[in-house]
Formats: sequence, C-alpha cells, structure tokens
Amino acid sequence: MTTIPGISSQAPLALSQPDLSASSQAEKSFSDILSSTLDQVTKAQNAGDTAIEKLNTGEAKNMHEVMIAVEEADISLRMLVQFRNKALQAYDDIMKMQI
Repeated sequence: MTTIPGISSQAPLALSQPDLSASSQAEKSFSDILSSTLDQVTKAQNAGDTAIEKLNTGEAKNMHEVMIAVEEADISLRMLVQFRNKALQAYDDIMKMQI
C-alpha cells in the first residue's frame, strides 16, 4: 500500500476537550469566553487568508492544506454568528419577561 506524500507527514489536528468541571466553569466569565472565542476566530481567519496568499504566490505545495485552512475559517465564522444569534435571542427573551 502506497501513501500519498505529504499526507502521512502531517500531524493530526489537536482537538482540545473542554474542561467541564464546576470549578473551571465558575472561574471563567462570559467576557473571557467571548474574548477567547473572538481570538480563535481571528486566528482562523488570518490562517485562511495566509493560505490563500500562499496559493496565489505558488508557495503552497498542497491544495488540500489551503482548503482545510479556508474551511476552518468559514466554520469558525459561522459558529461565531450562531453564538451572536443565541446571545441576542437570550437578550430578547429576558427583555420580554414580565416582572
């Protein structure tokens, strides 16, 4: 069985598992979670832009790496939009509550 050059040498994507313990959840504030999420989305967007620039200049050796970076940026942006939508929906629900 032959392997495709470049694919076997790639390290697997690091998927970090969230810490769901009660103490760690209590330590993080909403603003900390929001700022870290924005930082991650910004990094993904920058990585996607860099990959596209490398593709345009001919520096990118593998098209699949460019596509992965662009898709990660797209998915992270979609997640951020859904995050915003849920926050607005929660705000609207709170405002509609009668005291």
